[in-house]
Amino acid sequence: MVPPPTAPPGAHIDRELVVQLRLTVMRLARRLRQQTEGEVTASQLSALATVSRFGPLSLGALAAVERVRPPTMTRIVGQLEAAGLVVRRPSPRDRRSAQVELSPAGRKLLDRSRTRKDAYLAERLATLDPGEVAVLRQAAAALEHLLEADDRP
Repeated sequence: MVPPPTAPPGAHIDRELVVQLRLTVMRLARRLRQQTEGEVTASQLSALATVSRFGPLSLGALAAVERVRPPTMTRIVGQLEAAGLVVRRPSPRDRRSAQVELSPAGRKLLDRSRTRKDAYLAERLATLDPGEVAVLRQAAAALEHLLEADDRP
């Protein structure tokens, strides 16, 4: 498990903002997870999205990005492969290892899932006034910046 991060010396942390952000992001993530068809687990869908984002990855790299242990990722990829959602191909650099890539069926499932989640968010955003949408646009950019260093394989 990754230890909790510590703030740089002298940094002021707004505890109320930390708590509100954590709770709100968790609630939104839960609502988005509820928009899936139930064909795959949240962990499997996350692995599919990571492979889509970064292209073919080794199991080790995929496990690192997903922040799970390699045996866990081996099991997840095995389930995805059995469902025809990913394929393993020999690595072009080292024939002893394999890379995982999306199959056409995996790409379709991911596209359907994203479409449903985007529709849910669009419906919710339509209830806000333009000023609130502008604030969310800025917040989305800040959240992306917050996560950049964690997302690299």
